[in-house]
Amino acid sequence: MRITDLMIQETMIMDLQATTKDEAIDELIASLNKSGRINDPVLFKEMIYKREAESSTGIGGGIAMPHAKTSAVNEPTVVFAKSKNGLDFAALDDEPAHIFFMIAAPEGAGNTHLRTLAALSRLLIDSDFIAQLMSADTPAEVSALFDAKQEEAAEKEAAKEKAKAEKAAKAASEAGAAPQQTPGTIVGNENSEDFVVAVTACPTGIAHTFMAEDALKKKAQEMGINIRVETNGSEGAQNVLTADEIARAKGVIIAADKNVEMARFNGKPVLQRPVSDGIRKSEELIRKAVNGDAPIYRSEGGGNVKEDGASANKMSVGSKIYKDLMNGISHMLPFVVGGGILLAISFLIEQLAGEDNPLFQLLQTIGGGTGAFHFLIPVLAGFIAMSIGDRPALMPGMVGGLMAVNSNAGFLGGLAAGFLAGYVVIGLRKLLRGLPKAIDGLKPILLYPVLGLLIVGAISYYVFDPIFGSLNTWLVDALGNLGTGNAVLLGLLLGGMMSIDMGGPFNKAAYTFAIGVFTSSGNTDGAWMAAVMAGGMVPPLAIALASTFFQSKFTEQERKSGLTNYVLGLSFITEGAIPFAAADPLRVLTSCIIGSAVAGGLTQLWSINVPAPHGGIFVAALANHALLFLLAVAIGAVISGLILGLWKKSPTVVK
Repeated sequence: MRITDLMIQETMIMDLQATTKDEAIDELIASLNKSGRINDPVLFKEMIYKREAESSTGIGGGIAMPHAKTSAVNEPTVVFAKSKNGLDFAALDDEPAHIFFMIAAPEGAGNTHLRTLAALSRLLIDSDFIAQLMSADTPAEVSALFDAKQEEAAEKEAAKEKAKAEKAAKAASEAGAAPQQTPGTIVGNENSEDFVVAVTACPTGIAHTFMAEDALKKKAQEMGINIRVETNGSEGAQNVLTADEIARAKGVIIAADKNVEMARFNGKPVLQRPVSDGIRKSEELIRKAVNGDAPIYRSEGGGNVKEDGASANKMSVGSKIYKDLMNGISHMLPFVVGGGILLAISFLIEQLAGEDNPLFQLLQTIGGGTGAFHFLIPVLAGFIAMSIGDRPALMPGMVGGLMAVNSNAGFLGGLAAGFLAGYVVIGLRKLLRGLPKAIDGLKPILLYPVLGLLIVGAISYYVFDPIFGSLNTWLVDALGNLGTGNAVLLGLLLGGMMSIDMGGPFNKAAYTFAIGVFTSSGNTDGAWMAAVMAGGMVPPLAIALASTFFQSKFTEQERKSGLTNYVLGLSFITEGAIPFAAADPLRVLTSCIIGSAVAGGLTQLWSINVPAPHGGIFVAALANHALLFLLAVAIGAVISGLILGLWKKSPTVVK
């Protein structure tokens, strides 16, 4: 497949009007939407910004490649755009971007499409080719340039493979054996003894993975150093490194923004950097790797490599704690949603048929305290521990979490057990480092599990569980005895927090607090769930209302996207408002926080209880005051919608 099969001329923008990154993304998405290549602009934009949050797709050299892989895409498409004046896209080299490629890939993109996108990424390493694109005036010229360049690349690859095959056949003939094929190509100087290996990977595996691969290969060839590169793209691992290649390598480069298989590099000097460094700092990485200027990686059952100085201080203590906490929460959420929805249905059946109904008892067993909800705190604690101490910390963390459940230490005890287990395993690694090499294999299967479990279990039993059990009991009692005024204030706070960052730390803190009280009270006290659910439903509903009743303040694309937010808001999916908040944070966030706080406060003023942790309008019937719950949400959404609609500036019309 040719690149121009995906880069259709009708979507090209030869004179991009945008002057900011947000405007550029909007203009590119509008072209995709107009041509019918995407079916949900709001979701697609959300996924674009989610990728941007991981690392900027402004790769430098005047190029930006925003991309997303999502069900919002109908057909794989690349939108080419060119800006004469350039704009700030938060590029890695701090230079303005002039050439844009917005890549839209469907979730089920075939291998042919993914290989074509990889080929596109590799072409953009060529600065002469970029200069030719800048000089093109029409979509037809752009298509012709890509066709010619891809044909040239194909001819070079064919010649290279032919020469390689002839050389292998000659060597095999001289040795009297059949020619052997290697799993991948070693690039560089065959007369050099300098050899390094690398792995490149980015979260979506569409563009940066292959650009980093090509940049490393190109620079290694210039430096006369042999290199083999494994890519972890959308098709999975390709050109996988062999054990022999890893053993021969002087150093290993991991240019990746997601986890890769690390145990195979045990005992090797390993540089671990972002994938963007593989593109823009390829010479530095190769030089360090070939000189062995990198920390020695020690697997020890899954431990993480120590980062080199350039990246060791990259994450602050607060960011590290948040990352570990989010790892636990993200793994816990399926249990919350699955168990919570089944519990909600069981409560509905109880109201209609009574508690002796077999279906009620079945759903209570599956979703409740002996089913999915029984795993919430152990899973939370286990995956917090795993984020800190890797796989050996998972089991002690989960057991510590289970002990917190059985002792009524609740979420607080589970959180403490998770962090304790992670750092206990890290401590054991350091403590046992001096043991003879002969027993290294026993550490992950015997020493870490037994000692880790003993230490975590003992501290949980004698310290954490009694302390947090008493604290948890006091907290539940105190919340249950709050006066109306204090309850309303807490409802205002929880509701407002749901809109501060729409899925970020504040949102998750409020939701986790409500879940903690919900489970600690035996899944019967849903007062705080009512506050956070109402607060979380307001932002997308407010966006939908504002774009409906203040149409002149929104672009055509935003109005269409706003309609989707009716469904998202009613379903308690706050993230639907993220693209609007990213484009206009001051107005959108401020208006949404006010409305969410009002909605959360009203649920407490009216003593509303929602005995389900998720579901939005679909579980509203379970509330003790269902109509008042819906009224609280509606009032909050209308307030936010009015503030946003009146405050928002009309879009600038470019002529």
